[in-house]
Amino acid sequence: MKSVLKGMAIAGLSTAGLAAMALASAQAEPLKIAMVETLSGGQSSTGKMFLAAVEFALTKVNADKAWPDGVQLLQYDNQGGASEAADKVKAAINDGAHIIIQGASSAIGGQITSDVQKWNQRNPGKEVMYFNIGAEAMEFTGPKCHFYHFRWNGNAEIRLRAMLTAMKNADVLGKRIYIIGQNYSWGHDVQKLANSYAKEFGYEVVGDVIHDVNKIQDFAPYVAKIKEANPDTVITGNWSSDLLLLMKAAGDAGLKVRFGAYWLDQPGNIANAGATALGHYNVSSFYPESNGAASEKFAEEYKTKMGAYPVWVQGHTIHGIWGLGEALKGLSGKAGDKISVKALAFSMEKAKVSTSLGDVSMRADDHQALIPLAVAVVSKDAKFKTDGTDMGFKPLKLISGADAAAPVSPECKMVRPPA
Repeated sequence: MKSVLKGMAIAGLSTAGLAAMALASAQAEPLKIAMVETLSGGQSSTGKMFLAAVEFALTKVNADKAWPDGVQLLQYDNQGGASEAADKVKAAINDGAHIIIQGASSAIGGQITSDVQKWNQRNPGKEVMYFNIGAEAMEFTGPKCHFYHFRWNGNAEIRLRAMLTAMKNADVLGKRIYIIGQNYSWGHDVQKLANSYAKEFGYEVVGDVIHDVNKIQDFAPYVAKIKEANPDTVITGNWSSDLLLLMKAAGDAGLKVRFGAYWLDQPGNIANAGATALGHYNVSSFYPESNGAASEKFAEEYKTKMGAYPVWVQGHTIHGIWGLGEALKGLSGKAGDKISVKALAFSMEKAKVSTSLGDVSMRADDHQALIPLAVAVVSKDAKFKTDGTDMGFKPLKLISGADAAAPVSPECKMVRPPA
């Protein structure tokens, strides 16, 4: 009798063990996105704008059940530094992150894409992805391109070409161009491109200045040099405090010159420049007026949930996260499935999403998204005002992702793993 009871007990334990194992295998495995962004310090406003856009976009991804076990967002503060970002990438991977997402600063993005590539080379089968939503230096889809990097934002080339084309066609570019930018990969890209386009767009470069990044507190001396050169248009890739302070100095000096900027729609720039901003041009991935009723409807939906209209970096960030959702749907996952970042990367190469500005699609050759771009002028006639002023961005031209696209860089040597 004792042996029978002992056998029954063993059988019972075996059944319980099997049930536990089955339960464990069916446990949810959410996709973990680690946002390694500047969330404190002088550049935190930039990081927080990226964060708000990601949070908004993920509500749709999770509502659509793009991944059956959901997408979980983790947050890590890189404090605006590359070395801090490297430490946070390690922490995120240790916490089980499948995707590292970042946007503010190509310098930090360069550190992250290198760290991700090294990790993947050393840990086959445990790959992570760098999901780029703002680092726009050309090198990311040039010599530094790799299979696990995807850029869902623009780059220096497509933005500048779109802006120059729209301004030239509207006969507002002028013949004398001054270039001012930041001393790192992104600033050098803008500088090089603006010089190289001189003949094609019919202008002369009358000044070319590169300055330290986020260290200049007073741009008055730079504005004085711009005045002295007497340009028709100033081209700048400056962003964050370097653009805010440049606009403030221009406003204080009453500088009467046209700016062609990449990031003029960053909150605070128009208020800092004041009436001086009228007539300045900017290229962006989203303005509420960019595509009539469709973009206005989306802007109102965002404001209802987030308290403000989407501006600056937020349009392409939202579209990129939606692209991630489409890539996840392509995996046809079931609850409890183990996440394969490699499979996700192959799916993301084919991702396409419809937005209020038009289609956004990922190009497999270099993992550069083809995004619509809009060029606008600061005007009192804009329907949507900005910074509490009577001015806003009145669209001049909306360019489709296909038309805005630049050729794949010959420096991108994409190596794909076996499918």
